[in-house]
Amino acid sequence: MKHAALFAATIAVLTLGCRCVAVDWVVYEGKSGPGKGKHIVFLSGDEEYRGEEGLPQLAKILAVHHGFKCTVLFSINPGTGEIDPNTKNNEPGLAALDSADLCVMLLRFREWPDEQMKHFVDYYLAGKPVIALRTSTHAFAYGKDNKSPYARFGWQSSEWKGGFGKQVLGETWVDHWGRHKVEATRGIIEESAKTHPVLNGVADIFADTDVYEAHPPADAKILVRGQVLKGMKPEDAPADYVRKNSDKQEQGINKPMQPVVWLRDRGNEAGKTNKILCTTMGSATDLQNEGLRRLFVNGVYWALGLEVPARANVDIVGEFKPTMYGFNGYRKGVKPADHELK
Repeated sequence: MKHAALFAATIAVLTLGCRCVAVDWVVYEGKSGPGKGKHIVFLSGDEEYRGEEGLPQLAKILAVHHGFKCTVLFSINPGTGEIDPNTKNNEPGLAALDSADLCVMLLRFREWPDEQMKHFVDYYLAGKPVIALRTSTHAFAYGKDNKSPYARFGWQSSEWKGGFGKQVLGETWVDHWGRHKVEATRGIIEESAKTHPVLNGVADIFADTDVYEAHPPADAKILVRGQVLKGMKPEDAPADYVRKNSDKQEQGINKPMQPVVWLRDRGNEAGKTNKILCTTMGSATDLQNEGLRRLFVNGVYWALGLEVPARANVDIVGEFKPTMYGFNGYRKGVKPADHELK
């Protein structure tokens, strides 16, 4: 009887654990298309730009229209099981990266436990591709006295200057270049990149987020620059004033325009090469723009070595009414299961 009771108790605990884990993320299984057999893991976790809304929509597009298997992870409040971007130290399901072919991330100042972070670092060291949106340039932040072996990934690392953002993606946090929530961004395709497959069918790029100051390294290929606008509408005229950059030098706000999308082939410490697409655009509201959605979908094909469609289907799947970005503006009471395809 004692053994039977112990067995029953063990099964109960394991079953409960499975239920808890099962609701901490969402998976979209692509049925058919060029992406069939490829697994993309999306990492959402930012307090401001509503990655917890935008990345599930991008994942649905890639699964439904292109056949990819897409797993979306979230910052989860362990007490409620709800999506909570302000929970910086819990991203359940990162073991999904062990079987991933591509990682798409929108993170900001995360400090995951070592047992979670290890999956991300192992993925990176394996030389697999990364698509990084908006605040992913400063994805990780570790306290000054943190003894984690992964503390160097933090954006203020002195050991690895600029952390993962600067060293791998090509830039860390510098500054808002356009005025936040006042001056939006028009994407201007770089003349030398117009025939690049990531830009197939891409036109009229607009983001209601502002341009960041960014200085990618010489080995980065710039695809798009951000024209700062006078307002928050796509038809607004370009801004025209002078400001100081991070080097305290004066320059025109659009002379030159800051890079907002770039590519890198970056050799890592394990002797592998990571293909990188980094953009300082990518809030949930930015994804209302068809041109930007197509650029991201094309980026997935490029990163995975697949032939990029001439004009990829980027139609919105289901209802998509993204919340305006801002701190503490996330939708309360939402669980990953609420993002399942209906």
